[in-house]
Amino acid sequence: MSAPTPPSGARVEFRDLEVRYADAPAAAVSGVNLTVDAGTFAVLLGPSGCGKSTLLRTINRLVEPTSGTVLIDSVDVREREVTTLRRGIGYAIQAVGLFPHYTVARNIAVVPELLGWERSRLAARVDELLTLVSLDPARYRGRLPRELSGGEAQRVGVARALAAEPRVLLMDEPFAAVDAIVRASLQDEIARVHRELRTTIVFVTHDVDEALRLADSIVVMNAGRIVQEAPPAQLLSDPADAFVRSLVGVDAQTRRLALERPLIER
Repeated sequence: MSAPTPPSGARVEFRDLEVRYADAPAAAVSGVNLTVDAGTFAVLLGPSGCGKSTLLRTINRLVEPTSGTVLIDSVDVREREVTTLRRGIGYAIQAVGLFPHYTVARNIAVVPELLGWERSRLAARVDELLTLVSLDPARYRGRLPRELSGGEAQRVGVARALAAEPRVLLMDEPFAAVDAIVRASLQDEIARVHRELRTTIVFVTHDVDEALRLADSIVVMNAGRIVQEAPPAQLLSDPADAFVRSLVGVDAQTRRLALERPLIER
């Protein structure tokens, strides 16, 4: 039997991380020690203001820690020039942020163009990614963002985040602005993309069901601290404290049953 293909993602580590904003009464993030293994789909889950987006943004240095360290494959992110670092990390957000006067193809190709990719490689990568996110290249590569639905724009945003073949993909509430049916479809797509590419994904949400549906590992945060880190099934069956128990809710048993089939498919 041949050896398994190693994950294409990178390991992300937080060591004694603290982020304190000026004039804030308390730290936004405090005492965070966490390892996201290569190829893992990790979800940061918690209520608004708990620090999950702040923690995510320390990875690509949109937020600089007050103290502590963030490492990607054992290299401190502060040792990398910030623009170079960010070009090597995919980033998808709720607002999408497509350039309105660029076609879909050019939006996807922005970072690879900056990296100096040849035109033939760029064109092939655009078509590959549109296909990956279930958009027909012939139909979509020449469209402008105003010609896309909300769900289509989010798919293009994911394709753009993946364009330069990053080993880490950061996703901050990327599907929060679309309706429930489109959101479920996008969740299915990003789960499929993860299975195919094994990119390390760090995903922020306040939606428990979304976290359970997507995650290999769920990191529950409250008041800037990690309360529990666990696979979805363990989080439901063995919540660490009353906060996690209340977050999971009274439907924990139903959620456990719903989780059984996706776990088998992983």
